[in-house]
Amino acid sequence: MEQSRIHMQAMVLLPLEPWPTGTAVRCGPLVRQVLAANASPYTYTGTQSFVVGDGRQVAVIDPGPADPAHVEALLKAIGEATLSAILVTHTHRDHSPAALPLAAATGAPVMGCAPLAPAGDAERADAPFDATYAPDAVMAEGDSVAGDGWTLTALATPGHTSNHLCFALREAEALFTGDHVMGWSTSVVAPPDGDMGDYVNSLERLVGREERVYYPAHGEAVHKPQQLVRGMIGHRRQRERQIVRLLAQEPRSAAALVQPMYKGLDERLKPAAEMSVMAHLIDLERRGVAARDGLSWHLR
Repeated sequence: MEQSRIHMQAMVLLPLEPWPTGTAVRCGPLVRQVLAANASPYTYTGTQSFVVGDGRQVAVIDPGPADPAHVEALLKAIGEATLSAILVTHTHRDHSPAALPLAAATGAPVMGCAPLAPAGDAERADAPFDATYAPDAVMAEGDSVAGDGWTLTALATPGHTSNHLCFALREAEALFTGDHVMGWSTSVVAPPDGDMGDYVNSLERLVGREERVYYPAHGEAVHKPQQLVRGMIGHRRQRERQIVRLLAQEPRSAAALVQPMYKGLDERLKPAAEMSVMAHLIDLERRGVAARDGLSWHLR
C-alpha cells in the first residue's frame, strides 16, 4: 500500500500539470469525472464531480464549487441526456454550491445529505460549510435514486462531517466516497462538527462491503478499497496510541502534540493536523481516557 494514501502528507506532491480540468474523463463503467479548477493543499488537484449514466438519464454527484466554468463543463458532459438528480455527499463549499446553478439550468432535483449550518458557520481549515445548500429531498441510509441503467444508494458515513453520505453504484460495484475515503490522503476530521469516533465507525462499516472500486472527490480512484480502508483504520488507531503515549509523559495542548506526531509536515497543513488531533482528544475524553484543563490535556 502506498504510504501517501494512509497518512497526511508531509509535502503536498501534486501530479504534473496539465490537469484535465473542465473535461469529462471516462473512469469506469457508467462513470465520467469532471475536475474543477480549485486545487489547494486541502483539495489536491481539485474537486472531482461525477456524471453517472451513459443513457438518456444521468446523475451528477458532488457538483462542486460555485465556479461558472465548472458548471458549464458539467452541462457539456451531460449533453442531450436528462439530468435526473444532483446528489451531494456533504456540504463543504468545494462540493455543494454548484448544485444551485446546475439545478437552475436543468430543472433537476438536488438530493443527498441533509443541510448543515454549525453555529456561526465558523471557518475551517479544510473548507467552510455551504449555507446556500437547500436540497429538494434529503436521503437517509438505504434510500435510492435510479435512472437509465444505474441505481445510486445512500450510505450514511458521518465523521468528516456529521451529514456525510457515500453513494453506491450497484451496476458498477462502485462507491462514491466524497471526502470519507480519498485517493491521495486521509480526511481532516475537524470538531465541533467532525467526530473521530463516528469517522472510524464509518470506516469500519466499509470493511464488510463488496464494492470493487471507490471514486473519491479528491485523488485517483481506489482499486483496492478494502486494503486502503483497513490501513486507514490502523492509522487512526496508531495516532490515538501516539497521543496517549505523549500525554503519559506530560500534559500538552493539541498544538503541542502536532510537532512530535507530524514530523516534517508542510506548514500549510498544520492547522488541519491540529484539528484532527483535537478530534482524537475529544473522542478520548468521551471514552474517559483523557481530560482537559483549559487548553491542556492529560490522561485520567
